[in-house]
Amino acid sequence: MNQYKVLIPSAGLGTRLGNFSKNLNKALVSLDNKPVISHVIEKFPKHVEIVIALGHKGDLLRDYLEMAHSDRQITCVDIENYCGSGSGLGLTILQCKDFLQSPFIFCPNDTVILEEVPEPTMNWVGYAEVENNHHYRSFKLSEDAIVERVCEKEEVLSFDTKPYIGLAGIKDYEAFWKAMEDGKKYGSIKIGESFGIRDMVKEDIEFRAKQFTWYDTGNLESLKAARELVKSKDAPEILEKANEAIWFVNDRVIKYNSDPKFISDRAIRAELLKGYVPEITNVKENMYSYRMLTGKTMSKSANYKTFERLLNYLMFFWEPADLSDKEYEEFKNVCEKFYKEKTEKRVQLYFDRFSEKDVRETINGVETPTLEHLLSKIDWERLCNGKPARMHGDLHFENILVAETGDFYLLDWRQNFGGLTSHGDLYYDLAKLLHGLIVSHELINKDCFEVNQMDNVITYDLYRKHCLVENEKQFFQFLEENKLDVYKVKLLTSLIFLNIAPLHHYPYSKMLFYLGKESLYNLIKEQR
Repeated sequence: MNQYKVLIPSAGLGTRLGNFSKNLNKALVSLDNKPVISHVIEKFPKHVEIVIALGHKGDLLRDYLEMAHSDRQITCVDIENYCGSGSGLGLTILQCKDFLQSPFIFCPNDTVILEEVPEPTMNWVGYAEVENNHHYRSFKLSEDAIVERVCEKEEVLSFDTKPYIGLAGIKDYEAFWKAMEDGKKYGSIKIGESFGIRDMVKEDIEFRAKQFTWYDTGNLESLKAARELVKSKDAPEILEKANEAIWFVNDRVIKYNSDPKFISDRAIRAELLKGYVPEITNVKENMYSYRMLTGKTMSKSANYKTFERLLNYLMFFWEPADLSDKEYEEFKNVCEKFYKEKTEKRVQLYFDRFSEKDVRETINGVETPTLEHLLSKIDWERLCNGKPARMHGDLHFENILVAETGDFYLLDWRQNFGGLTSHGDLYYDLAKLLHGLIVSHELINKDCFEVNQMDNVITYDLYRKHCLVENEKQFFQFLEENKLDVYKVKLLTSLIFLNIAPLHHYPYSKMLFYLGKESLYNLIKEQR
């Protein structure tokens, strides 16, 4: 069968995913470094038209589809009432009716399967073997896998049933639409496609059940499980943030951020850093894309010689900015806001987010004063007397790609430095490098760290790769040879740990905070 379509409803709020769907449509939640909806779309042949219902954060989803799947025939349908009174999955489906006057496949935007999806040459429904049937609508089947009854969640214990995964092939589409239309007063609006299937079964229209290997991504628990099972061997190590994402799909890298200015500044800086960073090919309000580059991140390529080449490469990249005396004073003011004021705000954010207080604590056996006290001891004048230069802004090993040719590419550059786009502080790049040498994203993603707290006594530890420990020694030698202020680099690195602590997940956030506080305390002692 060639003439069939696919319906993917993606209008709902996705409340079961908590913060993951706060800024994004749930179809854009990441699974193996690309949105779930891409996993769904890629299960169907390219010639098949896909109808996608849009509602919550629909513009974002539309922009993503244009960037990632421009080679597909995709029809987007804007759903007028996708939440609140009168809304429901059935209403969303019915608003797509005019675009689905042919056999079609119904596929939720959170259902990922391993097997090929059969064409709707017959009516069929998908099921999977799960531990707990009562979480799902289910089917009572005959011996030859014909659906005898569609059971609601509360009915599943009454029969030997198979859980419905929301995937169905609808050959008799006219009967389906009649059932949905006739059932408006009886529950089709709220219940959705299973109402139509249930009514068709009651009318003796045959549905055959087909078993699939199913990964449910529609709630937090199942999403976590799916992420453990669906993971590419060489996937980049990316620490997830609530307001941004980076996806790899169809030889494209797509960067998303909830702040439009973040995206526009990134695009501006991509031009300024041309030749060092990938060329942006498409820009939308909240995302941009560029061609995927082949190679390995520095975290997977690190050795003495490669790191030495990188440092020599960066010396050319860090081209000094020629500033007038007035411009330099303005630059120092930017540094003060970026380092001092931003740190104070981020520390308060950490305390607020985790309901913590600034107190004296024992960290890894050492008594430390309050963070307020430590921050007051910093020589901010010395720290803010930076070196204006062309800079990257987030220069850790996961953002440095070593191509097969040996060339370097700098990825995921910072959008600005305290509002400056043409230049920033060289010392911030140096501190970011040191931060990446100390904390490996690869090991963090494997939970290779620990942090424990009992009252005001904290212990923490983190694993480090031997090669990065050796690179750290090499890095300090490089700083001394180039007469760069080692103390400032270490101090900024401590502040970076404190700054990023509230932006990450617990308990990693807590480990970062105490790593920053302890290292800052050691530096303050050294200063005496």
